[in-house]
Amino acid sequence: MSQSSSGKADMKLFWACFIALVATSFVFGVRANTIGMLQDSFNLSEAEKGNINGAGMWPFALSIIFFSLVIDRIGYKTVAFIAATCHIVSLVLTLKASGYESFYWSTLLVAVANGTVESFINPVIATVFSKEKAKWLNILHAGWPAGLALGALFCALLPDTKLFFEAVWQFRFALCFIPVVLYALLILPRTFPVNERVAAGVSYRDMLKEVGAVGFFIIGSLAYFAVMQMIGHEASLKASLLAGLVVGVAAGAYTYSLGNWLFIIVLITIGPLATTELGTDGWMPELLKLSGPDFPNFATWIFVYVSVIMTVLRFYAGPIVHKFSPIGLLVVSAFIAVLGLNFLSNATGWTILVASTVYAFGKTFLWSTTLGLTSEQFPKGGALTLNGVSAVGVLFLGVLGSPYIGYKQDLDMDKRLSTPQHSALHEQIKGEPKPGIFGSAPTLDQEKIKALPAAQLQQLETVQAASKRNVFTTIALLPTFMAFCYVGLFLYFKSRGGYKPVALGHGEEGEPGF
Repeated sequence: MSQSSSGKADMKLFWACFIALVATSFVFGVRANTIGMLQDSFNLSEAEKGNINGAGMWPFALSIIFFSLVIDRIGYKTVAFIAATCHIVSLVLTLKASGYESFYWSTLLVAVANGTVESFINPVIATVFSKEKAKWLNILHAGWPAGLALGALFCALLPDTKLFFEAVWQFRFALCFIPVVLYALLILPRTFPVNERVAAGVSYRDMLKEVGAVGFFIIGSLAYFAVMQMIGHEASLKASLLAGLVVGVAAGAYTYSLGNWLFIIVLITIGPLATTELGTDGWMPELLKLSGPDFPNFATWIFVYVSVIMTVLRFYAGPIVHKFSPIGLLVVSAFIAVLGLNFLSNATGWTILVASTVYAFGKTFLWSTTLGLTSEQFPKGGALTLNGVSAVGVLFLGVLGSPYIGYKQDLDMDKRLSTPQHSALHEQIKGEPKPGIFGSAPTLDQEKIKALPAAQLQQLETVQAASKRNVFTTIALLPTFMAFCYVGLFLYFKSRGGYKPVALGHGEEGEPGF
């Protein structure tokens, strides 16, 4: 049994946190597998679908940041009950939704609940298992793929079930009450520990110093863009950087610190990491639809299969982390992710199953081990550094990662359709260029595509399949960059006698700032 600094670990508290994470990803899994049904029920446009997906992302990241700044003052149990209350209220509103606007606001509140869960579970587990943080944060985050798999599985096994609800989508979202009510009941009698930063007497200002001016510049830039998107305004890159500069200068003036340079490197790598994992997951269904075998619900079963692999591997992360060390495991995982993504770029039919397996082994430990490394190397940063990493990853994915993948996809499709073999088809379906954060992107007119005869539609889908596979080659550049960063950190730790967690009260000076 793992030990906390105060004695025996509270495993009931661990399982409460685990099921809370399952609840968050269960909602994600259900919504991802129900959005098409909602489009038909509410007559949603593609833009409205995008807005709903954004509502599920931005508040998630912003609530993580907010509660990380105040959680030690208002208490972990208070934040846990805020999360449970938001989950219950948002699900009730979801079931009562009658159109785009009502569903949008319920989705936004679900995202706040999900981010609030993330803000308390990570620092709680890092405190309870202060001697084995990387191991137990990996085990905790087995709850994420487990919830995704369960959500997708329920949707696949009960495709037309309504019970006493008016619509199938209402039944699916009603299922989300099961893990939510369960974690709320488990949390009720539990006593939460004092965060190790607070217990060690590290001041609030010293916590902020770990992030410093550079870290807050990154967080501020991404958060500004997210807020502008939430209120329906397009944020320019220049305005976002200016907002980040203001936040960074203010943080620097208060903390007299540019930030812990090791933590800044982690912040720089978490964006590509989030895009590698979550961005790829977003593209997988399209790849499977166009290039997969003719098998019922193949995309759903592959999704469940990959999620089960991740769940099992994270549950048995202890010996793996011990063998490689967190930074060694990140190096190995990044290189396997590169192999998996390049494999996916050439996979068709049942070969996708093998490629997905390699990709799953590569991505499994990246996110959770990064959290473990953060908690072990920057304990003075408390909840802020640990949760700030997750927030920056999600924000980067929404602000830069996903838009860049889409931009490269549009350019690649335009290039392929501009060849002599497909130029006639291209002229029929070419749309007007659309501006974006990376510049003007070529488009295809969806209405014209719907009017294509079967032969030309098949021709277009063949080109699309090749183009979507090629996207994985582009994404593979991200874990390649990460691998080089991790190798650099590995060599740095090796030069200092090997990777060692920083213990508050013993080595609380940690790593120096810039």
